[in-house]
Amino acid sequence: MIKADREVMLSLGALGAVLVVCVGVLGFSLQARFEAAQERDAHSEVLSQLEAHLKARNARPKSAAVAPAAAFLAASTQGLAGAQFEAYLQQRAAAQHATVISSGLDPGRHDDRSDSIRLQATLDMNLEALQRMLYQLESGTPYVFVDSLSVQIPGTGAQRAVEDPLLRVTLGLRAIWQRIKA
Repeated sequence: MIKADREVMLSLGALGAVLVVCVGVLGFSLQARFEAAQERDAHSEVLSQLEAHLKARNARPKSAAVAPAAAFLAASTQGLAGAQFEAYLQQRAAAQHATVISSGLDPGRHDDRSDSIRLQATLDMNLEALQRMLYQLESGTPYVFVDSLSVQIPGTGAQRAVEDPLLRVTLGLRAIWQRIKA
């Protein structure tokens, strides 16, 4: 009989352990569900705020978003727009006493819009001229975007450092072309 009582007690202990594990799993499940509901509510609130912001933005008049005509390279063909872009870069460089070593149109990338004109240019200038030129390019009209910038100090080696060295600057520029009727 003692053996039967021992088996019953072991069985009851195992049953109790299984019940404790089940209650623990149920508690963790309820807690996870509660946290997921809170997170869903927070995301829903953020989404409603974004939708309200989008509705408010779309309610504004569309004419405020139109850029002035001077913001674009105006030409009848993309080739003429590219030449106009190169001439504009030459003028900006001359104003900063920089030397244009080479410049040329870059082929469009697959993610570019059809009205994008890309230009790759290499110039020699000092640091102050570079800062002024970048500011003029990005803040003036036509709108020019600097996509890439590479700066090298040509001829560095065992020579002593120069206070204001001449820099070799390679720029990747992009502008927007607006077709005009010829």
